[in-house]
Amino acid sequence: MRPLTLDDLLPLDEYSQRRRDCFESLARYLDRYRRVRIGPRVTLLFENRQTLWFRLQEVLRVARLAEPARVQEELDLYNDLLPGPGQLQAAFVVEPDSDAASPTKGLGTWQELRGETLRLHLGRQQVLAAVRTCRPEDRCIGAAHWVQFAVAAAERRLLADFRHPVFFTVAHGHYRHESPHLSAEVRQSLLDDLQLSDRD
Repeated sequence: MRPLTLDDLLPLDEYSQRRRDCFESLARYLDRYRRVRIGPRVTLLFENRQTLWFRLQEVLRVARLAEPARVQEELDLYNDLLPGPGQLQAAFVVEPDSDAASPTKGLGTWQELRGETLRLHLGRQQVLAAVRTCRPEDRCIGAAHWVQFAVAAAERRLLADFRHPVFFTVAHGHYRHESPHLSAEVRQSLLDDLQLSDRD
């Protein structure tokens, strides 16, 4: 997928003025095309240029970064999160247990997240996730991870064939849940990601 560049970014003042509209537009986009809930506590947020653009603009706004060299450093970090050829990439977000006394209670069990924990089901085929946040420093909180799915040509055809159900499952300790079947809009959005990553 084509990397973000300095020319893609809005100046800080202009972004601050347009931030509310950008946030509302992104929220609608995520809910309709990019967000998949798996049970009561796990959400997948699939990332692409559009979602990472907003994340980056927010970081630059909060840190008040405008120096081109510093902005380029952030660009390089965020571009590394774009899906590569034949890949889908998502943030794997775990919500705190609402019944727990501490907001972070129970999140520690997610520090050892493994690829086989999360699966993409395409008809009878399964694609295991690869966990990118696999270093100890990545897992110190355990509330969010980056995961990838390598989608081969045969699996992509199943994703594009709406006669076959597509969904995700999580099996991690006592947490075992299945997502609803993906809507046609979410499936097409993920297919678009795969096509863009191949072309770019």
